[in-house]
Amino acid sequence: MTSLEDAKADNIIAIDLVGKTTIADRMIIASGRSSTHVGAIADRVIKACREAGFPAPKVEGVPLCDWVLLDAREAIVHIFRPDVRQFYNLEKIWGADRPGEARAV
Repeated sequence: MTSLEDAKADNIIAIDLVGKTTIADRMIIASGRSSTHVGAIADRVIKACREAGFPAPKVEGVPLCDWVLLDAREAIVHIFRPDVRQFYNLEKIWGADRPGEARAV
């Protein structure tokens, strides 16, 4: 999360995925102001993973940089342009306030 903040990512949120899915333990969602900014944020996160001794995350979406997905095993990082983030609304899909979420526990 520090690398996202250092890259001036906007609206950073983390969603705990434990018990919801086996794909990762945490999902982090952030926004960049433009496609160039989204790409720069993704580069910063990749570099931070390598410097911390983790394998480089798998990356999708770099050519357009409207939505970049970084799969860092324990965490999945989504970096969006604001309009794309609003359209897909992953916070609503994966957030704790999903209908029936409290009953499923």
